[in-house]
Amino acid sequence: MKSKDGVEEAKVPLLEYSLSSFEGDDCELDLKTRVWIESKKLWHIVGPSIFSRITSYSMLVITQAFAGHLGDHELAAVSIASNVIVGLDFGLLLGMASALETLCGQAFGAKKCHMLGVYMQRSWIVLFLYCILILPLYLFTSPILKLLGQPPGVAELSGVLALWMLPLHFSFAFQFPLQRFLQSQLKMGVIAWVSLAALLVHVFVTWLFVYTLKLNVVGVAVTLNFSWWALVVGLLGYTVLGGCPLTWTGFPLKPFRICGSS
Repeated sequence: MKSKDGVEEAKVPLLEYSLSSFEGDDCELDLKTRVWIESKKLWHIVGPSIFSRITSYSMLVITQAFAGHLGDHELAAVSIASNVIVGLDFGLLLGMASALETLCGQAFGAKKCHMLGVYMQRSWIVLFLYCILILPLYLFTSPILKLLGQPPGVAELSGVLALWMLPLHFSFAFQFPLQRFLQSQLKMGVIAWVSLAALLVHVFVTWLFVYTLKLNVVGVAVTLNFSWWALVVGLLGYTVLGGCPLTWTGFPLKPFRICGSS
């Protein structure tokens, strides 16, 4: 069947669970069996999601651990830049990207699968523009921290590190919509595997920059750019190279339309 936009629509199963080992209606199963069945369904979704969040958090922990080997001053600067500046930025952009869950869920339920890709591209545009609006948070990190009472030396170094983390800042605009796009199709395993690959990249690059190239604290900050953009490249590669044939239809002009029907 084709929609009025000429895009092929098809039924896409959200999730299939094999219950062939159980016979009869669910109400005939005892409580223990029903809890076990529902737990398997739940962990099929939340397990990979928890794993991907742990790997993302581990990147920050590894970065701070390496910074701790360089000195207390460096550790303080990296901690402030990653936990305060990037942490605030992370929360703002993640909250905005979460709106995509509702849009993609509604489009999926309405069998308008092609709209998931359109909504995601619109989210990229909105979040990228928002990233530009909050650039002063990174550009004026040092004055802000001094105003909050941080020691001048730590504030200055944190400001330098924040500038080096600007690529990380813009990666959020693409990574969060990609994750919500795949989550709405229950492709949690893909997110988990890509997160694991990004974590391995982060460990290797951090070791290379700090101990081999001797880039010191700036090298520690730059490693986050590599790992988080590895997440973006991995998720985007899976999406555009055939992983989502019904929900990704390329780069149309439709995401740039402000008005008009979906």
